[in-house]
Amino acid sequence: MTADTITAADIRINARWLIPMEPANAVLDHQAVLVQGERIAAVVSQDEADARYRAKETIDLPNHVVLPGLINMHGHAAMSLFRGMADDLPLMTWLNDHIWPAEGAFVSETFIADGTQLAMAEMLRTGTTTFSDMYFFPEIVAQLAKDAGMRAQVCFPLLDFPTPWGAGPDEYLSKGEDFILQWQDDPFIMPAIGPHAPYTVSNEPLTKAVALSRSTGTPIQMHLHETAFEVADALEKTGKRPIERMAGLGVLGPNTQCVHMTQIDDSDIQLLKSTGAQVIHCPESNLKLASGLSPVQKFRDAGINVAIGTDGAASNNDLDLFGELNTASMLAKVVADDATALSAHDALAMATIQGAKALGRSHELGSLEAGKLADIIAVDLGDPFLQPVYDPASHLVYSNHGRQVSHSWINGVPQVQEGTLTRIDVPDLMLRVRSWADRIREQQIS
Repeated sequence: MTADTITAADIRINARWLIPMEPANAVLDHQAVLVQGERIAAVVSQDEADARYRAKETIDLPNHVVLPGLINMHGHAAMSLFRGMADDLPLMTWLNDHIWPAEGAFVSETFIADGTQLAMAEMLRTGTTTFSDMYFFPEIVAQLAKDAGMRAQVCFPLLDFPTPWGAGPDEYLSKGEDFILQWQDDPFIMPAIGPHAPYTVSNEPLTKAVALSRSTGTPIQMHLHETAFEVADALEKTGKRPIERMAGLGVLGPNTQCVHMTQIDDSDIQLLKSTGAQVIHCPESNLKLASGLSPVQKFRDAGINVAIGTDGAASNNDLDLFGELNTASMLAKVVADDATALSAHDALAMATIQGAKALGRSHELGSLEAGKLADIIAVDLGDPFLQPVYDPASHLVYSNHGRQVSHSWINGVPQVQEGTLTRIDVPDLMLRVRSWADRIREQQIS
């Protein structure tokens, strides 16, 4: 061996098992991931790594499975401060009588900052490295994520009525355009347009949002077909299903992310397929609010890309994406009446490579391949309650909890080491969270 045959690397991660996501359905034994700077330099056997590479730091993970960082494609991060506040209620009662009044009373820049940091801590600790947020004060969310070194698609809100962030749609769109221009070239932050739902955004603002999306290349994310009432009400008022109205306005396209999609018929699937729109599945929130069941396998069979999100912790009530995968896979089998629907590998793809595709970044994210960004997590399968291990992919989806995540890197920078967050001061954060809890509790009592 000579010096010129050796390649330097910053980090070497030795994994008992590795699930690269590309190629699909692969589980590799005794692999090494080599990281140089912000990117993956190579994924090779440990024997080959011994022969060809020298790393500044080596992490041995003898009981772990290593895979790409998870991508949580829908949520409302700061709503973590409302976790458990108004449970066991239908969606419209939950929104009209509890959530919207609470937002009016408490949402501010400080509320958004503290709630978002709480959400990021939970997501990082349970394996998420990229998240999508649709909430108020997007500029605060973007800066917090950037400062923490976490990737985020940040959707600015668009509604017909005033909120703490603006007086109405014209102001939202004006501020939103500035937000896009500020962040559109950032490697961590992906700005997006977030029309809340068909029943809260009228045609004129939607048409302007489409024009802004097309002129800037910015994605649109929207709650769509979330409940039977939404569809029935739209048919009564407009004679059209909501998705049909969206298609007519030009909202649907490859850059559009349709969240929830529980009330579906064949015409809806055809519209999604013909326009190339993406579906974001939020199974636990849909179940908890009794919103409906999304036909995930039908989408998959039609060639429609389906990614996954937790929704907000106020309607979930956690941001553990591994738990969401368990629910998604189980639910897909029942809805399809097919035990083979949404296998463990298929579910993992929803949270990795298919999330990356929904973001338009599958060339950089979502799989462990040389040249891609080094967003990597390790899950410890050494716990007695996870034994024996016949199929690591099966364990990740059916037996695992996100707190088994032991390590996480984003852009090659450690975010979780031995189960401990490296870039968020948790004790300080908890003091702020308790202060908010006291204030919200007092308001509820009064």
